[in-house]
Amino acid sequence: MCIRHFQSIVFALFLFFSLKAQPGSRTVFPAQDLSIRWEVMQNGYQNKAQSLNALTLTNNSAVELPAAGWKMFFNSAGLMVPATLSGNARIDFINGDLFSLTPTAGFQALKPGQSVRIEYLKTDPAVNVTDGPEGFYLVWDQRPDKGFSIGKFSAAPYKPTYKGLVTAATIYDLNKVIQDIPVDQLTKVFPTPVHYQELPGFFALQTESNLIFDERFKKEKEDLSRVVEVLLGKKLVGSLTGDTIQLVFKAGMPPEGYEMEVNAKALIIRASTPAGIFYGIQSLKTLVPPEAWAKTQKSVEIPNVFVSDEPRFGYRAFMLDVGRNFQTKKEVLKLLDVMALYKLNVFHFHLTEDEGWRLEIPSLPELTSIGAERGHTLDAKMFLPPSHGSGPDTSHLAGSGFYSRADFIQILQYANDRHILVLPEIETPGHARAAIKAMNTRYEKFMKEGKKDLAEQYLLVDPKDQSTYSSNQYWNDNIMDPALPSTYQFIQTVINDVVAMYAEAGVPLKSIHFGGDEVPEHVWEKSPAYITLKKTHPEIVSTADLWYYFYGRVNEMVKAKGLYLSGWEEMGLRKTSLDGRSMYLPNPDFEPEHLQTEVWNNTLGDGNEDLAYKLANGGYKVVLTCVTHLYFDMAYYKSFEEPGYYWGAFTDIDKPFSFIPYDYFKNATVDKEGLPLNRNIFIGKQRLTDYGKTNIVGLQSAVWGENIKNPERLEYMLLPRLLGFAERAWAKDPQWATSTDTLRSAALFSEAWSAFLNIVGKRLLPMLDYYQGGYGYRIPKPGMMMENNLVLANLQFPGIDLRYTTDGKDPDAQSSMYKNPVPLTSQGIKLRAFDKKGRGGPIAFSGN
Repeated sequence: MCIRHFQSIVFALFLFFSLKAQPGSRTVFPAQDLSIRWEVMQNGYQNKAQSLNALTLTNNSAVELPAAGWKMFFNSAGLMVPATLSGNARIDFINGDLFSLTPTAGFQALKPGQSVRIEYLKTDPAVNVTDGPEGFYLVWDQRPDKGFSIGKFSAAPYKPTYKGLVTAATIYDLNKVIQDIPVDQLTKVFPTPVHYQELPGFFALQTESNLIFDERFKKEKEDLSRVVEVLLGKKLVGSLTGDTIQLVFKAGMPPEGYEMEVNAKALIIRASTPAGIFYGIQSLKTLVPPEAWAKTQKSVEIPNVFVSDEPRFGYRAFMLDVGRNFQTKKEVLKLLDVMALYKLNVFHFHLTEDEGWRLEIPSLPELTSIGAERGHTLDAKMFLPPSHGSGPDTSHLAGSGFYSRADFIQILQYANDRHILVLPEIETPGHARAAIKAMNTRYEKFMKEGKKDLAEQYLLVDPKDQSTYSSNQYWNDNIMDPALPSTYQFIQTVINDVVAMYAEAGVPLKSIHFGGDEVPEHVWEKSPAYITLKKTHPEIVSTADLWYYFYGRVNEMVKAKGLYLSGWEEMGLRKTSLDGRSMYLPNPDFEPEHLQTEVWNNTLGDGNEDLAYKLANGGYKVVLTCVTHLYFDMAYYKSFEEPGYYWGAFTDIDKPFSFIPYDYFKNATVDKEGLPLNRNIFIGKQRLTDYGKTNIVGLQSAVWGENIKNPERLEYMLLPRLLGFAERAWAKDPQWATSTDTLRSAALFSEAWSAFLNIVGKRLLPMLDYYQGGYGYRIPKPGMMMENNLVLANLQFPGIDLRYTTDGKDPDAQSSMYKNPVPLTSQGIKLRAFDKKGRGGPIAFSGN
């Protein structure tokens, strides 16, 4: 008997005895032996913006799947038509991204080895693999409180025909403009410094080198010592005859500026602050030959250079959403390391969401005991329901998890040691379902104990509120009620605990981000608390006024702690209308409060392209977080195999690199679908004034967590795009962005683009293969085209290994290196790029 068959029998026996079997019932089906394959059959079905899809269920067990008595639950980012076209099942929307699939009278028992096909309509086109359903699990009618994960889930290959499709030929055409630049002609410090001069010769870094430092830079000296130990495998011992490494105080330099001078006898970093010295050390890391990071060296030859540098923007941030899917503390620390390497100085930690509360708040333990776990539930009283494919088990990491108080303090200190400020985000009043459900459980607990005052102390929704609404993510119960006094008691308690953690960590806290985005229409309309509040607050005429009331109070609470309030752009906007169309204007009431708004919404074609510039011109401090260029959870490009969302844009590394902060209209060429842009959308839009420029605090890139389920996917989506962002956030305003001559600007950009891609491919990515254990950055798909029966290929990043096969097998790290066009064979040519460790990227195939 095979092990798999034995496991199936054992599991079936377990279910048989764990469930209440009805008279005459057969052995219960083992759910893990059911596989599901998703297939896109047709986009534009019936000439509508919808897709025809199919699920093929296959019984891989020795037990029959009955025709009834069960249903399956799953997650999907898009809505579906309940009645299936195959007539054998019904799909019901539950809440958020949770759906159920129930067999109907047309479903027949599935015998061992058999398959059944369920065809259904999705109300949107299927663009890539992220559009598929996920997280299927089976629930028996006899035991509705327990879910059982199915076995393998897969997506069938699909060859789309939609406009804007990126193919290997498209990639080849895009890559043709990239020039291959010799390594010795590349700038060896990254991001590009203000002044860089490379000189003949090198400094030999070895254990005999002497390290001299100003006492003000003691922490930075320790960081440098760790770098040397990684490179040489030993600590510096110094010697009387050894050359010197010096960390020198130099008065009058910019706060984050530094100088680095390398010659045959000395390596000197000068700055007036520890941050400046730290950034000089990061530049030194990128100056080190990338191959030196692969294994310990006896000596490292560091090129002689003179560098004078400072950042363009003082606020260089990255936002990570761990609310939707959790990332471990280990991965967060690794993320902080790569942020520090590229001189980013703000970590926006998006800690709470509808789908999860990820920070322990000791005063409110229910937030993590209820709100940090996801699993199969009918009422969300013990934990939250599955989202984003997290499945029925609460032990599934990504769906469940949180940072303990000790974890969070360690993260804060780790960031602070790398000169990174952590900005905590607590989503309010929207995106708050995890907190709402946790406080509802607390409410019910104390009500049962007859403790009404305690029960209502932190309640976030009025139990008698009959308002009906649906959020952008289809939740119908995820908005805090700003009319409840208990909402502010909750927020004050969270503020107190967060402030206490920063104090214990001994690190600065300047602001707390309180969300503020995507509150839907019709919320609070039937809230008794809202109706009561109106009677004593004449300024509250409609539910729209609750918005200003809420943030006015939250702002006062934050200010009382000596902090300033941060939030998404809606926090600083007042909704109005013009000619019957709704529109947003900067809210003059909050402008004097110096609130910081992070503006993501500049989606091209949606009408709000100039929101960031409106707010900056209106006096608000603005952090540009533009979805068109800086959202790294968006797919790299339009292809079925490329994962990621695409509702706002496709964002390959060219998007952050080409971003012009003060005029992002200037070089916008494609819309959110990747198609040629109609530039008439910019007519009548506000441009950024000189005064507005003074209110652009800085830039922020972001990864939202819906489809980021593990560290591998996080690093794939983040890198190498973060390199393009780091260049724009640190380096000076490039000539190609400021030139008024269109042809000259294009020529300058082409030159800069080639240089950047060569630096990435020949220096930065080889370093990332090994730095801090290595990062799983996205390896690009090769470009390919056929010409005269020859296969021509190229890569986005010159310097990366490109290998091929002619026998139909997938290329591996030992396959032939591509150097010249390859004759086409009967079995086709397969091409694949590899990193220095032999990890391969996606395959380009001449037979596609």
